[in-house]
Amino acid sequence: MKPMSTPISRRQLLRGCGCGFGYLALSALLAEKFGNVHAASPLAAHAPQFTARAKRVIFLFMHGGPSHLETFDPKPRLVVDQGKSLSTNNVTSDNGSKILPSQFAFNKHGKSGIEISEVFPELAKHADDLCVIRSMHTNGQDHNQAVLKLHTGMEAQLRPSMGAWVLYGLGTENQNLPGFVTISPSPITGGAQNYGSAFLPAIYQGTPIGSAGMPLARAQIRNIKNPRLNPELQRMQLDYLQGLNRNHLEQAHQDAQLEATIESFELAFRMQSEAPQLADLTTESEETLKLYGINEQPTDDFGRQCLLARRFAEKGVRFIQVSHSFKWDQHQNLKRDTARNASEVDKPIAGLLADLKSRGLLKDTLIVWGGEFGRTPTAQGADGRDHNPSGFSMWMAGGGVKGGHVHGATDDFGKAAVVDKVHMHDLHATILHLLGLDHQKLTYRHAGRDYRLTDVYGRAVTELLA
Repeated sequence: MKPMSTPISRRQLLRGCGCGFGYLALSALLAEKFGNVHAASPLAAHAPQFTARAKRVIFLFMHGGPSHLETFDPKPRLVVDQGKSLSTNNVTSDNGSKILPSQFAFNKHGKSGIEISEVFPELAKHADDLCVIRSMHTNGQDHNQAVLKLHTGMEAQLRPSMGAWVLYGLGTENQNLPGFVTISPSPITGGAQNYGSAFLPAIYQGTPIGSAGMPLARAQIRNIKNPRLNPELQRMQLDYLQGLNRNHLEQAHQDAQLEATIESFELAFRMQSEAPQLADLTTESEETLKLYGINEQPTDDFGRQCLLARRFAEKGVRFIQVSHSFKWDQHQNLKRDTARNASEVDKPIAGLLADLKSRGLLKDTLIVWGGEFGRTPTAQGADGRDHNPSGFSMWMAGGGVKGGHVHGATDDFGKAAVVDKVHMHDLHATILHLLGLDHQKLTYRHAGRDYRLTDVYGRAVTELLA
């Protein structure tokens, strides 16, 4: 009797022998030859759902809730009625407090004549690039709720962050760097959830660089270099590990977390070739460093963050977040602390806008500035303002939005959005729209239903588009 034998293909042989090393090599060669990069990596860049106006996002997060009444929403009525009680009751934290006028003067800037507070003299020079939204409103009276709403679209439940959704929808243009980077993220009010992937595969979560309170000059991408093995030995070690992982994945048939782990190992290895040089700002000219306020006080740290954001944008990173720690929560010392905060970010942000524009990057880079909510028109204590999710300001620039444009309005006191209101869901829908993504169609099936960044709400505010 002849022994039974089952013929196997060359691919099966390569897959089964030597822990699959040959099959891994074959897959890589096929991907290179036929351009099937997306099949090889979930981070590979792929086409948007429709024509995009922006390729990438830089989100400048002013953590704590900047007062719109001291920055981008002038309200002369506050001067007229200062010291009086506010009759409406939309904001529950008023508690009979008296109306407090803005602590700073507003002036018109640029050909558009946008009124901007005196605390932003450098940014005001770019007024004609700004699209100011004065009618924002959101959910969540406390920081944790509102910060999660801003970053994930939900104020309580665990959901993927905005950056994770963008990376999931578009991939990244540079396979040697993370597609989503968060610079100096705050560990409080949301923490890692603000840049997490939740139920999306882990490969879409943000990569943190530094942390709040750590001078960026000393911040590094942790464990970016292997202190024991050279790249050749690392590759051999990783090939062996990945062979075991892929063998397990074949047996499991489908395991999104294991697939993400395999991809994250590969990304970490590739990052060694590009990330260290990218984080080295000493290669920039003195003129560029001065533009961002680097090596000056009080702008050095935030200037480094903004310059690093530009460098990531140049290299094809899809979503970059820059955080100005937890400084904008002015329950007291409103005038002093708002002036201090603005002085730390004004020159770096203006430098970022100017630098992107000079390099031809602003036209397809969407800049978003803002915090989790605004502040009340009434005083808290002698010289502070409480949280106000009912009305506040944010602005965008570049990436297909109208420059020199003001959208919407709050009431005469700046207490609540009343004209052309823009909810946080609307903002998210608009950001996705500018990137060529339909917020209603960018979905991920989890636990038996399709989820999206905007849940079941929101609309793209097309009035903001150029």
